[in-house]
Amino acid sequence: MKLAITILEDRISAAMAAVTSRKACASQVRPATDAKFGDYQVNGIMPLAKELKTNPRKLAEEVVKRLKIDDICEQAEVAGPGFINLRLKADFAANSLLEINCDPNRLGTEKTTKPEVVVVDFSGPNIAKQMHVGHLRSTIIGDCICRLLEFEGHKVIRQNHIGDWGLQMGMVINAMINKCFKDPQHDELTSFEKTYHGLIHDSSNYPEFKAVFSRKFGNLLNANLDHLEKYYRDAIESEKTSSEAIENNKKRTVDLQNGDPLAIYYWEQVREITLKTCFVIYDLLGVKLEEKDVCGESFYKDMLADVVAELKKKNLAVESEGAVCVFPAGFKDKDGNPLPVIIQKSDGAFLYATTDLAAIRYRVSKLKADRVIYVTDARQKLHFEMVFKVAQEMAGWAKNTDLVHVTFGSVLGEDGKPLKTRTGENVKLKDLLDEAVQRARKIVDEKNPDLSKDRKEEIAKAVGVGAVKYADYSNNRTSDYVFSFDKMLAMEGNTAPYMQYAYARIKSIERKAQERRIDVAAELRGIRKINLTDSAELDLAKYLLRYGEAIEAAAADYRPNFLTGYLYELAQKFSVFYTNCPVLDAGPDKRPTRLLLCDLTAKTIRHGLRELLGIEVVEQM
Repeated sequence: MKLAITILEDRISAAMAAVTSRKACASQVRPATDAKFGDYQVNGIMPLAKELKTNPRKLAEEVVKRLKIDDICEQAEVAGPGFINLRLKADFAANSLLEINCDPNRLGTEKTTKPEVVVVDFSGPNIAKQMHVGHLRSTIIGDCICRLLEFEGHKVIRQNHIGDWGLQMGMVINAMINKCFKDPQHDELTSFEKTYHGLIHDSSNYPEFKAVFSRKFGNLLNANLDHLEKYYRDAIESEKTSSEAIENNKKRTVDLQNGDPLAIYYWEQVREITLKTCFVIYDLLGVKLEEKDVCGESFYKDMLADVVAELKKKNLAVESEGAVCVFPAGFKDKDGNPLPVIIQKSDGAFLYATTDLAAIRYRVSKLKADRVIYVTDARQKLHFEMVFKVAQEMAGWAKNTDLVHVTFGSVLGEDGKPLKTRTGENVKLKDLLDEAVQRARKIVDEKNPDLSKDRKEEIAKAVGVGAVKYADYSNNRTSDYVFSFDKMLAMEGNTAPYMQYAYARIKSIERKAQERRIDVAAELRGIRKINLTDSAELDLAKYLLRYGEAIEAAAADYRPNFLTGYLYELAQKFSVFYTNCPVLDAGPDKRPTRLLLCDLTAKTIRHGLRELLGIEVVEQM
């Protein structure tokens, strides 16, 4: 079903073109800022009048005379210096609701006519480290963007660009080997190396090495992610006092990057342990990330040298103080000197920028991306601006691909500083979510003590995790926000519990109908005509028609708060409707219409929360 705003934009633009004899007139139809003036407002007359050097009000009056929208709207009204106010007809709203009722999967929204291949790079935890609160926003905002774009009809390729290469990996691997064998020169390891000398140093025989080594020493590896984090911290501390530790960690990193089987074996274990924990959190968050979506730094390791070589061949990369750099135009340091994108250090090592350039080239050439979206915090803004400049304008790898950096602000504590534990460490994401569920469970115990234990736990998980996600979504993503369990778990205001309760409240109407032996399904199936006679009915009906507008706006600007704002307003309009319009006690001429309004409101809230925001709904709270 075509959106009302789209139909209006097309017809009004046509009328403007007919009046002015100009093509491609932008009508700029927007939702009215004040309902007393109508449902929509045309803002495109004044800029067009300015361009034509004519009176905007007279131009608006001429456009209104040419308009053919009487099947959709009441008589258009010219207001102020040149605005046009539009009010949808009740009959149009009623017929549109009947169409939506026949389309429960899309709820009156159309798929895009220009589907794209869109790669979305999000979450990106570091291997050998716990996911912390800093990973929350990238993970859930990225997931929401994927859901929105998929619903619009685009082919979305998720990419979890994990940090699994480089010196930090060498440090952890070295610490693990030391832990397993107490000493790298342990008799057993030395004996193994003598026996399998050819195997242990030949990367081409890695599968055979892995089978033999794991059979002999696999029982020594008994680590979880907490252990890995401790190994990394201990490695950092040892480097502060020991030059030998620094050299050993560097050597182990070189071993890893050269494909040494022993280093690769432990690297695989570190990666597996970390990702297993990450996927527990993804499952708890309801985030659609799978093993196949993991494509980290290590994936591009064999492409990095070629990236540097090609940039050199194109005379874009030059040596500067021993490093290989690209200098994109327009970027300066604080002293006004050209700012470089360093792609290879003087010691031959590659950097994050090299990996990001390799990833862009791969995503465009192999994945055939029309658009690549990166979801990271705002502190990486300059990095991506420079990398995009190199990839698009200079190297030409992505000249026909849209590269988008979706930034977000920080999660703050009550003190207005980045959220930390009392000891000053990053708050682990799993701990934060567990506490949210525990707090929600207390609320459920107070509100519904008679529910079964399993039901309480199901509701507590949906409400607790949903509260954390919704609180993040409902804020402008570019802004910082203060994390408050009390606010996000409140039953009033624009919160997940309020929205989940609004849904449960509608479902309770269905249960009451069953108790009174009213066959709601039969009444909805048999509905052929809708009577929107009450102002609250009409107001709710018109707002239901705008669900697609909210989705388009949220997807276009990558802002989930546009969707949460719509859902909250919908719940409030339903509350006004329910207060003023009896449903089950209504007469046979009104009850089917009101039952349909209840049903479509519930379906819209459920779809918005569950399918697009990844927040579970519950039918009882």
